[in-house]
Amino acid sequence: MLKIQVLGPGCAKCDKLAQNAQQAADELGLDYTFEKVTDLQAILASGVVTPPALVVDGEVKVVGKAISPEQVKELLQ
Repeated sequence: MLKIQVLGPGCAKCDKLAQNAQQAADELGLDYTFEKVTDLQAILASGVVTPPALVVDGEVKVVGKAISPEQVKELLQ
C-alpha cells in the first residue's frame, strides 16, 4: 500500500496539494493511505523548510508548491 503525505501548516497551497494528491491517487485507482502532517516539528524533521511538500513512501517528491493532479500522477506511477 502506498503512503502519501502532505506536509504543511494548513495554508491554501497545502490544502490544494492535499486535494490534488488524493484526486490523482483516486483517478489512478491506487491502494493508498493519506496523511496530512501539520505539526511544524515533524515537517522540519523531514527536512522540509518550505511547505507544502508531497511525500510518497517516505521520499520527498515536491517542495514549496501545489502541483496539479496530472503532475502528481506522474510522480505516483
